[in-house]
Amino acid sequence: QVQLVESGGGLVQAGGSLRLSCTASGSIFSRDVMGWYRQAPGNQREMVATGTSGGSTRYADSVKGRFTISRDNAKNTVYLQMDKMKPEDTAVYYCYAFSRGISYWGQGTQVTVSS
Repeated sequence: QVQLVESGGGLVQAGGSLRLSCTASGSIFSRDVMGWYRQAPGNQREMVATGTSGGSTRYADSVKGRFTISRDNAKNTVYLQMDKMKPEDTAVYYCYAFSRGISYWGQGTQVTVSS
């Protein structure tokens, strides 16, 4: 069983930065995929960024060049550095892990970008 706990959400002005953190407890392996999704009101949940310990990463086109995913395997923690933020980045952000065929989700953290 894996539990994911996020932190770091909040309110930021357009052009500003935030960093999200997600720490996994339980059996997470360094080879497992971890990442971030988001869901804005009225929209479906969408992938923001995912990564593996080997350095393979994927980003949504809307965040490329602005967001950076990184990982500290020793701490079972994944980070999302969000720079040059836009109002359209406003959403609930969810940490995600895929381990041994099972998807796990955090409880979500609100990110609001004011114009």
